[in-house]
Amino acid sequence: MRAGVVERYRPPSVVRIATVADPVAGRGEVLVRVVAATVNSGDARIRGARFPRGFALPGRLALGLRGPRAAVLGVVFSGVVEATGAGAVGVAVGDRVCGMTGARMGAHAELVAVSASRVVRVPDEVSFEDAAGVLFGGTTALHFLRDKAGVRRGEQVLVVGASGAVGTNAVQLAKHLGATVTAVTSDGNATLATELGADRVIDYRVTPVGSLAKHGERFDVVFDTVGALSPATGRPLLSAGGRLLLAAASLGEIVTARGPVKTGTAPQRTEDFDTLLGLVGSGALHVVIDGALPLDRLAEAHARVDSGRKIGNLVLRPQNVADPTV
Repeated sequence: MRAGVVERYRPPSVVRIATVADPVAGRGEVLVRVVAATVNSGDARIRGARFPRGFALPGRLALGLRGPRAAVLGVVFSGVVEATGAGAVGVAVGDRVCGMTGARMGAHAELVAVSASRVVRVPDEVSFEDAAGVLFGGTTALHFLRDKAGVRRGEQVLVVGASGAVGTNAVQLAKHLGATVTAVTSDGNATLATELGADRVIDYRVTPVGSLAKHGERFDVVFDTVGALSPATGRPLLSAGGRLLLAAASLGEIVTARGPVKTGTAPQRTEDFDTLLGLVGSGALHVVIDGALPLDRLAEAHARVDSGRKIGNLVLRPQNVADPTV
């Protein structure tokens, strides 16, 4: 099969397309022909060894000292089950599925083998692009807003980085939970944030988010999706009982997080996949797609992520064919 291969930690140009051995579905696994995958900030951080503060050494020890041990990156995929291993239950050949591979990665390829317990069926009304596009940012936004913050109807939520994969989902999910949402993004993305449900949009270039507290602004939940805030700069933005959510925290911030400061990583739970797919299928959640590129342009996709100008999700098409469900 063809796959995107990263053998050293380098800029986007290090990504090459190569023919590698087809994966095989082991016991309890399924082999999926990938129709859509995503290229996100996590993929770009691994490729470039640009880990959050404090994670440089732990990251290399976990992933590989000079380059990723799993040379084929990508954790999010959707596609069609091609084969099942012994003991795989709940799915069958021909099923439309999506899922996340975790530390095993491997989704930037024509085929991926993954545990059957990590995939869910894609509803007929949801495209492969949307199924893949919603998982990375959607699971993170859902976990932080619903599980960590317990957002309630009528609360005031500030979303910092409202145009990214996590942010576009966060704006919509906060509204879905009944909150009043203020989105922080660039002026060029203000219309998008409003269309997604933001009640107010702040241009961070005109009004730095850290300065809002000086003007008496307070929020029940502050969700920083991009690493713009720290506990010291975020706490002053909280109202009494407020919660500060840091999705891109440093190691020190994670270790010392206490009280209203919530950090960590989102779990990859299939029940959350189903929740998100249900919202997409009903029209309650819109998956923002920045573009869809063939596998041959994977290096370009990495460069787009590195630029910081990606809006929503960047989709990769390993089969280099159109999604028949779009």
